[in-house]
Amino acid sequence: MLDTTHALITDPTWIFFLVLCIILGAPLLLRRLRVPHIIGLILAGIAVGQHGFNILERDASFELFGQVGIYYIMFLAGLELDMGSIIHHGKKGLQFGALTFAIPFVMGYVAMHNLLGYDAAASLMMSCLFSSHTLVSYPIVSRYGMGKHPSVVVSVVATAFTTFLSLLVLAFVIGSRRPDADWFYWLFFSGKCIVYGIVVIVGFPWMAQRFLRRFDDSVMLFVFILAQVFLSAALAKLAGLEGLLGAFLAGLVINRLIPHTSPLMTRLEFVGNALFIPYFLIGVGMIIDVRVLLEDTAGLLTIGIVVAVAMLSKWMAAWFMTMGKNAESGSRMLMFGLSNAHAAGALAIVMIGTEQGLMDNSMLNSAVTLILFSCIVSSLATNDGARRLVLETNETKKNRGSYHGKCLVTYDHPETVDRLTQLAILIRNPFIHDSLMGVSVIFDDEQADGRESLIAMEESDSNEQMLYSKHNLVEAKRIAAAADVQMTTLRRVSTNIASGILHTMKEQDVGEVILGAHLLDGDAPAGSLGTVVDGVLRGSHREVMVAHILSAPGTLRNVIVAVPEKAEYEVGFYKWVEHICRMGEQLDCHLIFHGWAKTLGLICEYLVTNHPNVRSKCHMVENWNEMIHTCATRQRGDMAIIVSSRPGFISYEAAMDQLPKKLARHFKGMSTMLLYPDQYGDPSESMTIFAPNGAAITRGATNGTLGRVLALQKKKKETT
Repeated sequence: MLDTTHALITDPTWIFFLVLCIILGAPLLLRRLRVPHIIGLILAGIAVGQHGFNILERDASFELFGQVGIYYIMFLAGLELDMGSIIHHGKKGLQFGALTFAIPFVMGYVAMHNLLGYDAAASLMMSCLFSSHTLVSYPIVSRYGMGKHPSVVVSVVATAFTTFLSLLVLAFVIGSRRPDADWFYWLFFSGKCIVYGIVVIVGFPWMAQRFLRRFDDSVMLFVFILAQVFLSAALAKLAGLEGLLGAFLAGLVINRLIPHTSPLMTRLEFVGNALFIPYFLIGVGMIIDVRVLLEDTAGLLTIGIVVAVAMLSKWMAAWFMTMGKNAESGSRMLMFGLSNAHAAGALAIVMIGTEQGLMDNSMLNSAVTLILFSCIVSSLATNDGARRLVLETNETKKNRGSYHGKCLVTYDHPETVDRLTQLAILIRNPFIHDSLMGVSVIFDDEQADGRESLIAMEESDSNEQMLYSKHNLVEAKRIAAAADVQMTTLRRVSTNIASGILHTMKEQDVGEVILGAHLLDGDAPAGSLGTVVDGVLRGSHREVMVAHILSAPGTLRNVIVAVPEKAEYEVGFYKWVEHICRMGEQLDCHLIFHGWAKTLGLICEYLVTNHPNVRSKCHMVENWNEMIHTCATRQRGDMAIIVSSRPGFISYEAAMDQLPKKLARHFKGMSTMLLYPDQYGDPSESMTIFAPNGAAITRGATNGTLGRVLALQKKKKETT
């Protein structure tokens, strides 16, 4: 073994430069060979470490960043889960967790105790090492966009379960060797674990929700979330558990507050995948000594048995779990890949075993060799399983949906830019790269030509409207870019703000528009939301959302949707349902629909078919005013979406004219949205016809409904 004190590079600047070169170059070199980038980082760590060419020493920086990296992997795994997926697949996750813990544990104990002749304590310790695993290959799943696939959810839940059980059994093994291990010791240990769970599960979301509502600075939010992760890990260690569980639990309890398409989520993933996780993988490679395979010939039998038992037992667990699933053959490979890598948990067990004197050199070399082979096999299996599942399930095509045109956001007040942009990112079609657009219409009080007036305003730095317009659009584009979303912006001058918005909608193929209700005047005339909103509603048949957002969308706990009677007959019915479902998926909140039985039946059917993981409830009502009153009694952290209609269409009711007053009077403490769905033609030209029973049907009804009504009218006329 080379002397670690004579590493070739010791200057911190050159060390960090070389690590960055490895992070950049290793994936590029192995991409041509179709080898996952994770393997490249581990192999690079072997080459530059003390057991390779001794270029770098595994100093305190690798210890620190490596610890942060494994915490980051577990944190992101918990953060990308959603409670809807856990509710649907949590039972299977526990089943797989039981299999992938019990089978390796039993086989490992038999192999170590009966075949290799180790005592009970050492055999139990190695059995815990066989049972535990680390989500080293999880970044591969993230790159394929399959974080919510059932097989991934099951594997992540199983990882938390097996890691907890393995470390718990190890704690009992080590604790039983203590001289003071009486009933009081174990009672105190159980009490610490219970208190820790209550503090994290109850206290952390409460703190995060209030912090996210009060502050919107991106740096502060990022630092706060990381502080919670490491606080949870530190508290877990104080409770006698492993920090890995604390990081995973922190991600799980606050994931609902961080939408997956939000700028904060993008920053968290970017920093982890660009720096901390690669540092951890390189550090894992630096502790692996491949020469033990050649030098320790006497221990080759132990190494072979350890590696074979560990991998075979994990494969058997995945095989038993996926028996009969011929439709998705990639699920077995993916679950085996995610549950096969032994890294962080194995390192923790190795360190504990070494400190307790339970692990000899042969076992140590076996454990290190297992880390190497399991990480390589895990990466290859996960990559293969993920690719096969993408082709088998065709997730991309299923989720692409129909093209509804661009989502247009209008900006007029700087304080609403952040929240309106985040709302638009949630609603837009994520599979269309140019589906988001922002516009700021400047009022031309000189009634000059639009282009000439814009040029004149550009030259005048003192023009307040132009300064606000520039600021709003630049800020909106920055927020979208932080969420890795492409956004085009447009400024235009018009003698009428509503006309400017309408012209933009026609010119840019806009499918839906989001308007900000900055202030709702309680003294406004009945049926009026302001001249701009009223003008857009009168001049367009597209979906219009008038939003008044009081806090960051990620802090919403429930979204209450008030649906009018006969809403299913509007042409844009499934379009706005899809938009709300996207919100529910990204925010991981409850969707609570209030409406009539027939309408709710169609909504529930759509949810089950297209968004089975969305947590939703349906409440039937019989009166419009009663429904609005019920929505107004919700809590402050909720959002109310009231589906309305333009006058003259089938779902329109006269009581909708009072919505502006009701919003200003009864919804002051809630985020609100008035949603006007797509409807045929221009509202002012809607044609109303009457069915034989006297019910009004407009051209806004579906083609099938309209055709049936016309057929009934014709048949009645012929009979007469």
